[in-house]
Formats: sequence, structure tokens, C-alpha cells
Amino acid sequence: MSIADNLEHVRGSIAAACARAGRNPADVTLIAVSKTHPPALLLEAAAAGVQHFGENRVEEAESKIPRVTAALVETGRAAPTWHMIGHIQSRKAKEIPPLFQVVHSVDTVKLAEKLARLVEERDQRLDVLLEINISGEASKGGFAASGWERDPAVRDQVWADVRQIAALPALNVRGLMTMAPIVPAMEDARPVFAGLRALRDALAESLGLALPDLSMGMTDDYPVAIEEGATLVRIGRAIFGEREVTL
Repeated sequence: MSIADNLEHVRGSIAAACARAGRNPADVTLIAVSKTHPPALLLEAAAAGVQHFGENRVEEAESKIPRVTAALVETGRAAPTWHMIGHIQSRKAKEIPPLFQVVHSVDTVKLAEKLARLVEERDQRLDVLLEINISGEASKGGFAASGWERDPAVRDQVWADVRQIAALPALNVRGLMTMAPIVPAMEDARPVFAGLRALRDALAESLGLALPDLSMGMTDDYPVAIEEGATLVRIGRAIFGEREVTL
């Protein structure tokens, strides 16, 4: 199947999940996760209507993003929105503002403060989401929030961190992001997605923040994530196929 065919299938699945949840498909943004895939495939996806791309590694994005953006602009099409969805090493933070418009993986107060300083130097603002470890898996990054409903210490720490980051004027905190565990069936991931939504709702209400976005759901589980309120879904394999080895 072509990338256009794959996108048609994914969009159909998004629409079906929205119908089950009584949601408008326009409220769900599809992010095509393009890590390891060459610019030619990204241009094919853009020709099929993709407007948002997600990258995981700064090193790869440094060469790919300018090439793809320039190629689209040269043909009279709009530049895409680039989302950083992978872990950001401190030494690579300076490369984020020139490349990305949205960062999903702010996982510490220290990183948030560093990004804020870098964005301020450019007289800009940066849209960010806070990566949350809602499942409690040791292998997962993000702010530790497992058990926040029952453990006052966990709750207090999460609330303090979010409050501190939200106060940084150069950052626009749009919401929360999480990665669900790898599970045998997508239905098994539902508690994680429901948990992130509940945390977002509690934070928004008690801190008086507008947190409209939930970045959750990938190829194996995005229909369930949408049913639980995802506004940003990060889809790679279902669009591009298995990862390429080289660029």
C-alpha cells in the first residue's frame, strides 16, 4: 500500500474512534512520526495532506527538517509543523528552538528552564507538553505521577513542578504527553490514557491552567487513546511502514 493509502486508513480509524466517543475528528491532530524515514517519504506524506511531523532525535532532525521544509516551500506549499517527541539531551537543547514548533517531551523542570532561556534569546515562545510517567514503569521517562490520586507526596511534587514550568513566560504549556506500556491488546492501555486525562483535568481545575492537549496514542493503541480524549496522536509505522535503517 502507498503512503496515501495508509493515511486514508489511519484517518478512517481516527474518524471511527471519534464517532464512538462522540467527538469531532477535527479535534484530533495526526502527527506523522517520521524518525529514520528519508525526506522523500515525508514529501509523499505531505502531498497526501500531512501537516504535522514528529521527530525523535535532534541529530536526525538537524539535516532532515531544513531539507523537507525547503522542498515544500519551493513548490508553494506551507511549511509543516515540526514536533519533537523524543528525549532531549541537555547538550542538544539549543538546537530545539530553531527546528521545532512544538515539544512533547519536556520531562524535567531543568529542561523547561533551559528551553525557556533559549527561546527568550530568540524573542519567541515555544509550545510544550509535559511528559508524564503515569504508568509507573521504571523504563519510562517523564514526571513521576503514578498513584497521584492516592499519594499526597506524589501529587504535591507534580503540582509544584507544573506550577513552576507554567510560570515560565517563554513557554506555552499546552498539556500533557505519555507513552503507554507495550501490551498484548490496545484495550489494556486504556487505564493509562484515562489516567492522563484525569490528571490533566485535575491540574487544569486546581491550578487554573488551560491545558487543552493530550498527546497519547501510537500505531498500536491510538483508537483507544482517542476514545479517552487524545488530541494529538503520534503515528509512525501505520503510515510509513517499518523503520528505515539509514537516511
